[in-house]
Amino acid sequence: MSKYNPHAIEPKWQRFWEERGLMKAREEGAKYYVLEMFPYPSGDLHMGHLKNYTMGDALARFKKQQGYSVLHPMGWDAFGLPAENAALKFGKHPADWTFDNIAKAKESLNLMGILYDWDREVTTCTPDYYRWNQWIFIKMYEAGLVYRAGGLVNWCPKCQTVLANEQVVEGRCWRHEDTLVEKKNLEQWYLKITAYADRLLDDLDKLEHWPEKVKAMQRAWIGRSEGATVKFALEGRDEALEVFTTRPDTLFGATFMVIAPEHPLTLELATPERRAEVEEYVRASQLKSEIERQTEDREKTGVFTGAYAINPVNGRKVPIWTADYVLYGYGTGAIMAVPAHDQRDFEFARKFGLEIVPVVKPEGEDLPEPLEAAYEGPGVMINSGEFTGLPSEEGKKKITEWLAAKGLGEATVTYRLRDWLISRQRYWGTPIPMIHCENCGVVPVPEDQLPVELPEIKDVEQIRPQGKSPLEAHPEFIRTTCPKCGGPARRDADTMDTFFDSSWYYLRYTDAHNERRPFARDKADYWMPVDQYIGGIEHAVLHLLYSRFFTKFFHDQKMVAVDEPFERLFTQGMVMGWTDYGPVQVEGERVRLSEEARIRLELETSELSRDDVKKMGAELREGEDGHLHFWKPAVMSKSLGNGVMVGPFVREQGADIARVTILFAAPPEKEMVWTEEGVQGAWRFLNRVWRRVVEDEEALRQAPEAFDPARLEGADKTLYRKLNQTIKKVTEDVEGLRFNTAIAALMEMLNALYDFRKTSEANAVYKNAVLGYLQLLAPFAPHIAEELWHRFNENSVFDARWPTYDEAALAADTLTLVVQVNGKVRARIEVPAEIDKDEAIARAKAHENVRRHLEGKQLVKEIYVPGKLVNLVAKG
Repeated sequence: MSKYNPHAIEPKWQRFWEERGLMKAREEGAKYYVLEMFPYPSGDLHMGHLKNYTMGDALARFKKQQGYSVLHPMGWDAFGLPAENAALKFGKHPADWTFDNIAKAKESLNLMGILYDWDREVTTCTPDYYRWNQWIFIKMYEAGLVYRAGGLVNWCPKCQTVLANEQVVEGRCWRHEDTLVEKKNLEQWYLKITAYADRLLDDLDKLEHWPEKVKAMQRAWIGRSEGATVKFALEGRDEALEVFTTRPDTLFGATFMVIAPEHPLTLELATPERRAEVEEYVRASQLKSEIERQTEDREKTGVFTGAYAINPVNGRKVPIWTADYVLYGYGTGAIMAVPAHDQRDFEFARKFGLEIVPVVKPEGEDLPEPLEAAYEGPGVMINSGEFTGLPSEEGKKKITEWLAAKGLGEATVTYRLRDWLISRQRYWGTPIPMIHCENCGVVPVPEDQLPVELPEIKDVEQIRPQGKSPLEAHPEFIRTTCPKCGGPARRDADTMDTFFDSSWYYLRYTDAHNERRPFARDKADYWMPVDQYIGGIEHAVLHLLYSRFFTKFFHDQKMVAVDEPFERLFTQGMVMGWTDYGPVQVEGERVRLSEEARIRLELETSELSRDDVKKMGAELREGEDGHLHFWKPAVMSKSLGNGVMVGPFVREQGADIARVTILFAAPPEKEMVWTEEGVQGAWRFLNRVWRRVVEDEEALRQAPEAFDPARLEGADKTLYRKLNQTIKKVTEDVEGLRFNTAIAALMEMLNALYDFRKTSEANAVYKNAVLGYLQLLAPFAPHIAEELWHRFNENSVFDARWPTYDEAALAADTLTLVVQVNGKVRARIEVPAEIDKDEAIARAKAHENVRRHLEGKQLVKEIYVPGKLVNLVAKG
């Protein structure tokens, strides 16, 4: 009998599938569109990268077997900052770096047997793709969704250049750790995503097959708030300071105002005696990130400007402060501070000795005096003039009406969502297709002149900008003629945010080679929406929100029928690898970590007990130096050195073993830890599959094909029922992406095949079960399934229709009980479906294998799970 040898069979079937074009998508019949979020090409892949691709491949193969026309494409999110950084670091051109990495990644995907329709491959850094980025940009411009405005950016005074947020590390330049990053106001391009805010919010209710967590994150990001805009007159000035509040019922409690440090009025309002302190505070705030400024538990800081505003409802003078917990980009960049009813304002007021006036109290209660914390709930209005005594919800409406009648405010809806700044002062991206002319202003590049190609800069050091956008330094690119007047003009020197590339790539897959449009309407309408989208939770907000925005825009332009891109969304859990955090000192029960390990693990102390180590899911293992080391699972990454690389693993162990390890280790939405035990378990399982089929190969060739299910009895009937139960279970589990339980069912079915052959011949029922089993196995371990299937069939296992289950076989008069002794399976017995507990336990004890394991032991407990198992607990 031949042995299972993945290296002998896997390349053969990968060539076979490629030659056959097995996953080539065709617009015919019922469709199914499976898509994993396309990757940034960073080089060879590890198993952490492969989890979502393996899941998508298993689903795509399953749908192929079900008879669907399947679209399962792949491409590369190839523009962006990482390639530019790598070019500067390693002295390679970003294009060379990118395409080398694409080649490595494709090799890994092919080694794993991941099947894509490579005829539809897209690479976002090629002109045939980014041409359509530019076309879409211009169409959005024509629709009034693109505009140019001033905006704050990160500026490194040493580099003399703009930095992306990712290039700012703890407030300093990523290249110069001693250089604090400043904020600078530059003209930038924006997409008016806020025009779609209500639709993006309301249509989340249509997404029934999206995780609630993702929808909640998008709702929070859009952040629709209903309230009022209120005008506070500025003492000594003709203008007013506008604020937005969701609590107009608390207006009488506004005892001071806070404006963002970067607000245009901050320095204007500063009185001469306060100006130096305000200027210093503004400079300091520019060094802090928005995340740092918004941290809830951070101590509040601020400076009094010396100016005052007038509260419109009571005429009281209120001081105006500047504080960095208020951001200029949110709302109006100014707030009315009501410390009695907002905790941030309360903490600020207590620190700086500002007045706290309660204006809402709980129904039927009084507030404590003095307040120990802000009361932020609803209640009854107090200290509020003519509105005192109103329920606070009614008070919101009444005060808003009062303000509107006097021209001091109005009902307003605001959003946390801000328009999307897409300008990037980087080289490696899509050039923005706009031309600046002194006579005509800003003019779009004519469609027949697209794409505006990114110039090839040979010397990598030239990519490093010298005080300006990289493309600005290349006159042969910048200089052009105005398409309106024909006079001299300049190209826009910025490139697009790479999120633009990924916001519509799923539509390009539907018509990847169209040279006249981004995609044809009929092809997009055939394939869209994506039936199953798979990717990481880290893209829950921006990528998915932008993709929904683009799809709605295309829908409004009558380019596609759907207005939501992804019917179902699945966010997979991360793959963890055991990580060595270095040697430890062990004294009895005490374990001491190195200071480096303590910092990496974010622990407060380096002293642990062995019990602490266990609770952390960590282990003390021998390291390469022969000493005890602290090992703990962490997300696979090259930097941690815990990534199991695809190429070396598959060449040593095999693709199907990797696939089964990934799919079986844990529920797909959960984290999984890659372990040697998991790998060995997958190896044993596939070896058992191989042996079962190969041992019976000759007998199965000679076995008859047909049988009458209604006339089956005994072991034949039991096996037939088990097969149909397994078909039902695996089908439902794959539809629900529960790959781990589907494989568990296949393992049970394999046991049933082995049990059958202990007492019965390889007859027609058995042959039917084996062939059905190989069809069920094929999505998960396609190489071994194809190899064994071809022992009895000329065509691919993926050409055979997915088996359907026989309902009549499921309604059986008998069932199989698993019998355990001390929790270990020792037998499976066939019993009547209506058997009671006593009879089930008696039959379990009577089984020869069970009697052998109970011999000489005292039976202390009998457990019966109806219809499933008997567990006999014995001592001795």
